[in-house]
Amino acid sequence: MDKSILYSTRTIYVETPWDREGQSVVQIFLLIATTLLLRSKYFKQSNDAQYSTEYLRYLQSQPLEMFNVPCNEAKASFVEALASQVELGINDAVRNMDEMMVHCRELLASNIPQPVLERAARALVSAYHSHRKQSSLLEDSEEIIKYLRETNKRLDSHEFSNALAFLLTLRFEKSYSLDDYKEAITLFDKITSSESNGDSPALYFEDAAHNSAAIAWNRANIYGNPEYIEEAIYRCRAYLRIPHADDFNRGIITNLLTKLMEKRSDSFGVMEGLQEARSRNPEATYVPSFSRLAKSLLEKSTTGNTHWWVEPRESQEHLRALSYVGHTTDIAEIEETIKYCRVLLASCLPNDPLISAPAYSLGKILFHGFKCTDKVEYLDESIAVFRHILEMSIARWDHFKVIDRLVVALSIRFSLSGDQKDFDEVMRLVSVACNDTYTSVRDRFLMSRNWTDNARRNGHQTTETAYETAISLMQDALLFAPTLETQHFNLVALRNACEELPLDIASYEVGRGRLKEAIQALERGRALIWSELRGLRTSIHQLEVDPHLAEEFTAVNRELETLTTSISPGTVMKDSDTLEAGTGMDKFGRVVVRHRELLAKRQELVSKIRSLPGLEGFSETPTFDNLRSAAARGPIIIVNHSKWRSDILIILRDTGPFIITTPDDFYDCAIGLRNRLVRARTKKPLESKQYQHALRFVLKSLYELVGKPVIKALRLLRLPEQSRIWWCPTSVFCSLPLHAMGPIPSNDGVTRYFSDLYIPSYTPTLSAIIETRKPGKSSSLEKPSLLLVANPDKDMEHAIPEISLVQRLNTKVTTLMGEGTTPSAVVETLRHHRFAHFVCHGILQAERPFNASFKLSDGVHVTLLDVVRSRLPDAEFAFLSACHTAELTEGSIADEGLHLTAAVQYSGFRSVVGTMWAMADQDGGDLAKVFYKSIFSSGEVDVPYHERSARALRDAVRSLRRKKKLPLEQWVNFVHYGA
Repeated sequence: MDKSILYSTRTIYVETPWDREGQSVVQIFLLIATTLLLRSKYFKQSNDAQYSTEYLRYLQSQPLEMFNVPCNEAKASFVEALASQVELGINDAVRNMDEMMVHCRELLASNIPQPVLERAARALVSAYHSHRKQSSLLEDSEEIIKYLRETNKRLDSHEFSNALAFLLTLRFEKSYSLDDYKEAITLFDKITSSESNGDSPALYFEDAAHNSAAIAWNRANIYGNPEYIEEAIYRCRAYLRIPHADDFNRGIITNLLTKLMEKRSDSFGVMEGLQEARSRNPEATYVPSFSRLAKSLLEKSTTGNTHWWVEPRESQEHLRALSYVGHTTDIAEIEETIKYCRVLLASCLPNDPLISAPAYSLGKILFHGFKCTDKVEYLDESIAVFRHILEMSIARWDHFKVIDRLVVALSIRFSLSGDQKDFDEVMRLVSVACNDTYTSVRDRFLMSRNWTDNARRNGHQTTETAYETAISLMQDALLFAPTLETQHFNLVALRNACEELPLDIASYEVGRGRLKEAIQALERGRALIWSELRGLRTSIHQLEVDPHLAEEFTAVNRELETLTTSISPGTVMKDSDTLEAGTGMDKFGRVVVRHRELLAKRQELVSKIRSLPGLEGFSETPTFDNLRSAAARGPIIIVNHSKWRSDILIILRDTGPFIITTPDDFYDCAIGLRNRLVRARTKKPLESKQYQHALRFVLKSLYELVGKPVIKALRLLRLPEQSRIWWCPTSVFCSLPLHAMGPIPSNDGVTRYFSDLYIPSYTPTLSAIIETRKPGKSSSLEKPSLLLVANPDKDMEHAIPEISLVQRLNTKVTTLMGEGTTPSAVVETLRHHRFAHFVCHGILQAERPFNASFKLSDGVHVTLLDVVRSRLPDAEFAFLSACHTAELTEGSIADEGLHLTAAVQYSGFRSVVGTMWAMADQDGGDLAKVFYKSIFSSGEVDVPYHERSARALRDAVRSLRRKKKLPLEQWVNFVHYGA
């Protein structure tokens, strides 16, 4: 090259006339310029780049075509020369980039050969990345992206598709634009899909697969949507399946996959694949040396090399180290970590892409230092650092986790100093965080509970707003889980926050004298799973004006219900199923993606329906005026159990709610009674004297705590004795036998309990009882047919008389019994009977409420989910002569009411008799005899048969209690739910 440049330069000055067939001076000049350019690329000599650019710039002004020199060839070389200057860091890079863009657009508009256009485009992209590395380029990249879009249309090249997608990825990391994400992913997928056809070079395939996994991780990390997490898991796994993938990139993606699997596990309880991902994660045994890293940074600052964050291996090493911050309590190591974070932060420019990472870690280790040493200086500096991060626009998606830390730090400092400014800042910050769309709904909900408690405790003006935000986020958090089991897992994981919220809101509204709003809050925030399912069976009779819309809405609801009530992802997503956004995912991932698609479609349809005249309130939370209809046939008594204040609310049909104020110790006493009863039932046999004594104590105490003031109130409200009433308990009261409180003192010496004065039933929510009163297809005044489902095994020797008795009832009875009985047969036969009677074992599984079941035979069970999935429009009454049918499983949330009785009621039965715990099998026959005699011989000819069931149960229990002198637990056990 040296000699070529030398001889070419000499040739220009030769005075001999040129042979017309030889080369012109202009051609020789171009040869010199391009050779200088080549030498600058090989040997990084700035002078070569400088002279090459000057020569080529001069040639741009010459009539090159006259000298048989292709103009566009020279222009492409000129673009390359400008790019070389940018890469070598000489002259004004921004001006060079602008000039390159002008010439590249001219070349794109001209009719030049593809290789020439590729040279210019390649040089522009290379220069852009060099400039970005050298100066932390953050200005708008729209021009180069537009140019690459046009270039890609013309060239249809994987090289430029990959380059465009990578630039879109960089911009997405700053803008969080989902449009950028979609465009980038489409380009990456085009490259990786063509590899299977042999059309894509392996270099671009691996690069595209790696970058698609990285951008999918970023989207999942920024937004937290479950479908985004699933797509990121799929793309990380796809990259890791590449046989000879780069080891360094493989380690990065393995680490990202582990984090994604942990998020999936935290959100849904899905453990499959998590342990394997953790075992392959190179981060598992990594322990950084902060002193070594700090030293290397200080040495780097003196050499003037590129910034640490633009070199992949170096940036990953620092990011790995930052993730380890705060894992020690050794004061010396904490000081070393603080020093390292400060050095790393000082090496960043204000607009560095990753500046928030060292800043956040510095704030984190300073706060950790405060906790280990109690030095307020550490606390103050951590607060200052976190505040500074919130001023960085580049770190928007990091703001939530920063606020989370800052709120804790400010709250501690407020408790130490009492500075009101710190508290006011906390209130402002939590409000901002709860509305931050760059984080998961679950995390925002937890933050909102911080807001509600702080605001209420300090009488802050935002308390009402905080409660409204929290309950909305709680409902949204439930919807993020695709199946009933994952929804329940989510609720249990958020147990305290979820369980207490509606009760706390109700207590807050009661304190403000807003009883109607308190009742609405309880209805909105309790039994969320049943409410959501009930919404999927929303009546569409209002949509007769638009049959097509009604049909579409019904179809979406049915598919959502099928998916939500699936036992496992495999039951609704087969291996052959594909989804546009989820092809190649595992079954659970496809369920998540489809669930989110259906929810979006349903919301779109609901919006359309609400735009129709008269349907503005379609599918909205019911108002108090709607809810009070639940009391059409008797008062509903809600016992609200909240740490702030507990109250008893009585809902009446024609007047406003009536309130019974409870004593200060009400909250703690109720917890004590529940714990005593559960403890006795767990540790002692039901027939034991110890358990009888505990139950007797609980019933007597419940009367003093609840029964006495309620009876007084009902008399004040002039409700006659023997009237129907409904209990709607909350919290611990869901496990306490309110229907059997007593004994009630009397002047005649007769022992009476609450059910002797009134006819009690239970309902999990007001909407549930309203639903039971909707008209059915068949006439309820006709004598009903009955389905008997029985499995009397050797442990149920007294069940045979009960089965015989039911079979001899004076009505049509169909019997399903024995090994041939299947769950599908039970559900199908139920559709043709208005009454059902189960005589079998009721099975519970701790922490798995949807696995509760009726045992049909060995290995065959009708589960709670089987019942939930059934649609029984003609069903009216079910007698569940089995153990535990109205008992909550250990680990369930009380206010969700996830037991067999509630499931049977949800499936369509309007009235249900269930049991609060294990039952003695001899009781079933005795009770059924009196019960059915009462129902079928009742003089209430105008009352539907199922509505006679509450009185029949009360009378049957009372009769047996007196005639057979049943032990206390045996008659208290039976409860009535529904109409």
